Amino acid sequence: MDTASSDSVIKRYYRERAPVYDRVYRYPERRQNLLYLERHVANQFAGRDVLEVAAGTGYWTQFICRKANSILATDVIVEALAQIKLRGGTDTLSTRLVDAYSLDELDQTYTGAFAGLWFSHVPVERRREWLISLQRRLDPGAIVVLLDNSLAQCERIPLSCSDERGNTYQDRLTDSGEIYRVLKNFPTEKELLEATSGLGSGHRYQELEHFWLFKYVVDSPLVQ
Repeated sequence: MDTASSDSVIKRYYRERAPVYDRVYRYPERRQNLLYLERHVANQFAGRDVLEVAAGTGYWTQFICRKANSILATDVIVEALAQIKLRGGTDTLSTRLVDAYSLDELDQTYTGAFAGLWFSHVPVERRREWLISLQRRLDPGAIVVLLDNSLAQCERIPLSCSDERGNTYQDRLTDSGEIYRVLKNFPTEKELLEATSGLGSGHRYQELEHFWLFKYVVDSPLVQ
């Protein structure tokens, strides 16, 4: 079994999963939540220039690009970005190979930011660091939307262990028969508010049965 604590291991896991990753959106018990979120998330970004972080195969991208003025979908996995291109899309959509922890590589700012099923993979000790790096790429008034799995996901994939920092992990079996230990956290509303303290206003947390949604508005440029 590989533990996805190393960058190379987690990348290998998502390269293997890229062609079949959308299975997670086909579980029947999630359908009602998804029907709501597909519309709701897209509506948050109407008329905005959006940075999507860790876009994966572009499941959420396909909805956001219908409403946004523009969207840049980023990911560190080439195979994932290839799946986005296979979906098609609109002329408002572009993709770029960018590590979620290297957003300073981007040379412009945005009026919206979205990360779906990504924040749960950010180690507890790096949450603030990542949120600050994201804020550097956002204009005042930009909306930030984070979406992720609720603890209901553990009914399918139970947590296997935790570490001394409070990170939790799942053991995931791929089609090839290999098992990867993947970091998967389930932050509470309180933890999300603490992590984003001073980074914006209008914080709103919404919990559905299978997903949670957290959004806030950037008030001003980040002062170091």
